[in-house]
Amino acid sequence: MVAGAIRVGIGGWTFDPWNESFYPDKLPKTRQLEYAGEKLKVIEVNGTYYSSQKPATFAKWAASVPDGFIFSLKASRFCTNRKRLSEGGESIERFLDQGLTALGDKLGPINWQFMATKTFDPDDFEGFLKRLPQEKDGIRLRHALEVRSPTFDTEEFYDLARKYGAAIVYAHDDEAPGWPRIDQDTADFRYARLMSSREDEPTGLSPEELDGIAGQTRAWARGGDVFAYFIAGAKVRNPAAAQALLAKLGE
Repeated sequence: MVAGAIRVGIGGWTFDPWNESFYPDKLPKTRQLEYAGEKLKVIEVNGTYYSSQKPATFAKWAASVPDGFIFSLKASRFCTNRKRLSEGGESIERFLDQGLTALGDKLGPINWQFMATKTFDPDDFEGFLKRLPQEKDGIRLRHALEVRSPTFDTEEFYDLARKYGAAIVYAHDDEAPGWPRIDQDTADFRYARLMSSREDEPTGLSPEELDGIAGQTRAWARGGDVFAYFIAGAKVRNPAAAQALLAKLGE
């Protein structure tokens, strides 16, 4: 079996401390995405969680990065922060209709992130999954589910994710020990959010820790593409962590 591609990156591309720790001196902010696209393989966009964008914005992002680069988008909070998920059809349609397919083949998985207070209700959650289309404007849509309540750590949830071909986000955050760390093969790709970088490590994590993550991502890649993001933790170190992991992977 041919292994899937492993794409490693960060969350967003604008963060003032990165002006000194990641971006070259005096690089204009208008070229920061272009530079990040040269050094990394993927970026998760958090802004789409809070507000909608215009098709021209998505097209501009796509034109700023090289072929093969991928943008993952956080789904709108209005889709996921609600009492009844299965009743959010209008919000889901509004999110998907904002023009995100202007990214073309640079559109990666959509991260549907749920608050820790959202507990697992099998019927309601299946009603939500039924509303997630598999394509839009002829472009495949891949869906990732980031759940934060331990009530989701159950075979019934894993089976639902498999039924609808959705990946369960592997979220590793040492600062949130109550979140479930679910490592399940439920789709033809994997989605990982790595949130344990430390400021006292120049590359965010020790070489040994990065070796462990490299091994884990290679194992995941035996089942399909892998999207891994260094997010939160010591945010200032995340670009260095992503680059160090890419180097270990030979990318």
